Amino acid sequence: MDKRVAIITGAAKGIGKAIAKRMVNENYMTILVDVDTENGEALANSLGSSVKFISCDISSENDVNSLFDSVKSEFGGVDVIVNNAGIIKDNVIWKMPVEDFDKVIDINLKGTWLMCKVAGTLMREQKRGRIVNIASRAWLGNRGQSNYSASKAGVVGLTRVLALELGKYGVLVNAIAPGLIDTPLTQKLPSEVQEKLIQAQPTKSMGQPEDIANTVAFLCDLNTQFITGQTIYVDGGKSIGAGL
Repeated sequence: MDKRVAIITGAAKGIGKAIAKRMVNENYMTILVDVDTENGEALANSLGSSVKFISCDISSENDVNSLFDSVKSEFGGVDVIVNNAGIIKDNVIWKMPVEDFDKVIDINLKGTWLMCKVAGTLMREQKRGRIVNIASRAWLGNRGQSNYSASKAGVVGLTRVLALELGKYGVLVNAIAPGLIDTPLTQKLPSEVQEKLIQAQPTKSMGQPEDIANTVAFLCDLNTQFITGQTIYVDGGKSIGAGL
């Protein structure tokens, strides 16, 4: 095939949608993965013939294996994996149900690990590939997010390990840590909360999903050959230490 093949999880909306659009513009055969079949199929149909939607629960080993079997059978291999799928279930720890901790870890960390396990095995055999894990600035710690912050800290650690394990096989593995991004999730916040979060930013602004997509495109570009094991913050400087 002339096109490189990219798989994007959590691709139906928000940051994943922006990444999908960018990868199509970069001439990838783009596989959209999500449990949101309605929005996923609609997006795939809108982006043209170089896009395919596959419904997959990334926390299910069977689903993930079936996903890669299907893609490998149809396209021969995979060049890029963007692990973007994730959920939040926020609460202070003394009010957080155990099932909310389990669900967030199951999808955000275990799901990413499962995708990396199968992708890493395939890419090791191919002796090429890029894995980009979407972490979060929250891995540094956020009140009310003991489950989410822990899951994203796990993603950062996973990224570093895989860079060590896969580097000699021509596979580069990096993470992106978004900060405050203008997505359907943040748009649901009360206006006064949004403004408070914006004022805590050194830039006094929210980022756009396209800011994350641009960084993904850079990390996956064939001219980017010597960056691996890194966590790149796309957060308007919030990780520098600005606080509420």
